[in-house]
Amino acid sequence: MRLLPATPNTFLRMKQGSSRRLIEALTIILFLLPALALFLLFVIYPIFQSIYYSLFDWKGLGPAEEFIGLDNFKSILGDQVFIIALRNAALLIVFSLLIQLPLSLVLAVMVGRDLPGRVFFRAVFFMPYVISEVITAIMWSFLYNPNPNRGFINAVIALLGGDPQPWLGDTTLVLPSLFIALTWKYFGFHMLLYLAGLQNIPHEIEEAGRMDGANALQNFFYITLPLLRSTLQTSVYLSVLGSIQQFILVWIMSKGGPVNASETLATYMIRFGFVRFQLGYASAVALYMFILCLAFSLLYQRLTREPDDLSGL
Repeated sequence: MRLLPATPNTFLRMKQGSSRRLIEALTIILFLLPALALFLLFVIYPIFQSIYYSLFDWKGLGPAEEFIGLDNFKSILGDQVFIIALRNAALLIVFSLLIQLPLSLVLAVMVGRDLPGRVFFRAVFFMPYVISEVITAIMWSFLYNPNPNRGFINAVIALLGGDPQPWLGDTTLVLPSLFIALTWKYFGFHMLLYLAGLQNIPHEIEEAGRMDGANALQNFFYITLPLLRSTLQTSVYLSVLGSIQQFILVWIMSKGGPVNASETLATYMIRFGFVRFQLGYASAVALYMFILCLAFSLLYQRLTREPDDLSGL
């Protein structure tokens, strides 16, 4: 095969192509710069700043001068309250995976099918997620008020002849009470995720299952659930990270009490950082939270890295 000699037009086209690619690359970089600057300023810089301050006994006033090395990290692991916070985070994760997410999935299946008034139920179920966490916490604090004349739940219990309970003042009741409020707040969000996943499942597959003799339960467990795998993985991922970082609702309703019974990692960090002004210690707690979330994210993505069942359809 004989190669044709290059002509001036060929070099001109090559030069124009290179210039076009350079312009496109510069355009992409210019559009990414604002987001990259914000990411560096509000994510990367605080991480390195926390690493620096965690090595000092810093009270937040003036420069950090009293270098103590890894003493903050050692003290945290030796604090029984921190262990309680870890235990509570684990319990919230277990409660979420066993109660909140299955409830959201069942409701999503119900309102995603031919349920009468399903549009109304979708709006009602999703409404708690729209309400801010502060309002949610204040509202549930009123509901849990131990005085039967002021707290709705205890008023109903007293009306039925039972004894009013100190829902947020009892070490055994406070965590389940907080979880009920958290479930009410967030189950609508997960329900919306499952609804989006259900809409991506072709109805022909379920109809084929019914034609082959599968009942409703078999259709759900052998067709719907496998095809919802990617959505379920996303929901579990968000639920676990949310449980680890839970703060606002717990802080407003119980402030981690009574006797640290509802302490979470975030409330523990805020208590030392902005109540006791031990910001070096609080920075070390923040780094533990960061490492825990990062380790879970990397491990979870590695374990769930599988092709979706819908990819071959």
